[in-house]
Amino acid sequence: MNPPTIPRAVPAPDSFLRTGWDWHRPLMATAVLCAVILAGAVVGLAVDDRTLVGQPIWLKPAKFALSIAVYNVTLAWLLSMLVRWRRTGWWLGTIVSVMVLGELAAIGLQAWRGELSHFNYATAFDAVVYNAMAAMIVTAWAANLGIGAILLVQRVGERSTTWAVRIGTAIALAGMAAAFFMTVPSDEQMVALEGGGPDDVIGAHTVGMADGGPGLPVVGWSTVAGDLRVAHFVGIHGLQTLILLALVLVVLGRRYPRLEPDALRWRVVVVAGSAHAALLVLTAWQALRGQSVVRPDSATLTAAGLLAVATAAGLWWALRGRGGEGGGE
Repeated sequence: MNPPTIPRAVPAPDSFLRTGWDWHRPLMATAVLCAVILAGAVVGLAVDDRTLVGQPIWLKPAKFALSIAVYNVTLAWLLSMLVRWRRTGWWLGTIVSVMVLGELAAIGLQAWRGELSHFNYATAFDAVVYNAMAAMIVTAWAANLGIGAILLVQRVGERSTTWAVRIGTAIALAGMAAAFFMTVPSDEQMVALEGGGPDDVIGAHTVGMADGGPGLPVVGWSTVAGDLRVAHFVGIHGLQTLILLALVLVVLGRRYPRLEPDALRWRVVVVAGSAHAALLVLTAWQALRGQSVVRPDSATLTAAGLLAVATAAGLWWALRGRGGEGGGE
């Protein structure tokens, strides 16, 4: 069966809601299903008082449903703007939609059962579920890598928007890859495995302590240990952040002459993208040292300060002229 034709025309920002369903129907359908699952998870949070590793049991499905919905809508919009390799992009997007929906279904199933979805080897069934999730995640990442390669070789609207997509996609792929660090057994888990004893959990979100300690509200990021979910979040949603920045700059450019030159907006996007990429590296480095995001040491504070200064200097450079050349294709 041939995939439906993806529209060639680039939709204007004010027509997104009217044309959204046709951007990429499998991805948009998955986003709608995510909204349904999110609603169910919210009901679960209200009526089910069970907890797991210190968090309400339906919080993880709610967070994943929201995150996947936002990412799928963004990816569907990007695929609708392809000029070349549209058919390949459609199939890769379809693979992503199936894989992330499967992952979300597994998370919901384990929440309903009252069991961990990630790193769970307590029973043969739990291991099958987790290994299936791992395979789906790797497949989705590979499909996203293919989409990133396609986006790299063509323009998406203005030059500033094109580079927002390119840089944001690279950051999102790196953010997804940060999750692979979570699968590495902790020192305590390695001791148990090397001793021949079973370990119900292999891998963790946190570094330096077991999952389940004190965490920030809603997101659950550890307040006493390193947490790789911070870098994972920063990376995955870097794509939406940069695209939103580029679109806002386009809108502002219509009202403020200083922001009208696309070359100036391109420089702002490059600076913002570089800063976001550095923030991803910083949060991953902090987590891997077993340090909570809310308890930075002097080295982390120094790095964050240097990043802030460099970003401010970069924005000054980006905004000091009206336009000029740069970022050519």
